[in-house]
Amino acid sequence: MSVDFDVLMEVMEGFMAYEDMPSEGPNKGQKVHMKTRLFGKLPPQDYFMEVIEYDPPRCIIRSREHGAGARRWDHTLTVEEIPGGARLNDVVEVEAGWKTPIYAAFYRYVYRKRDAPRRHALGLAAA
Repeated sequence: MSVDFDVLMEVMEGFMAYEDMPSEGPNKGQKVHMKTRLFGKLPPQDYFMEVIEYDPPRCIIRSREHGAGARRWDHTLTVEEIPGGARLNDVVEVEAGWKTPIYAAFYRYVYRKRDAPRRHALGLAAA
């Protein structure tokens, strides 16, 4: 699995725009302070991401994030080989107070919509 922050910006195009995203990474232990703009249109919001684990041979990346209304956004992405292809697994734990169900519903939608571009960016077959 080879991912970088350019892939993140590519697959989130139309949903989220990023300012101050580094050109290098991710790397385990990397801390990123950036601004996010929902749909690329709303005012920029502070956002923080720490890469907790990045292990390309094991096909796993884990981050701890917060900002833009979320007190905690823990995300784990794994890729596992299956007969005829690969399965992308996203596990997200979010805490945003009373807005948590709104965040969860919105990002379920976003993650489904970004699946095809992410598979393409990662060189994986379509689901």
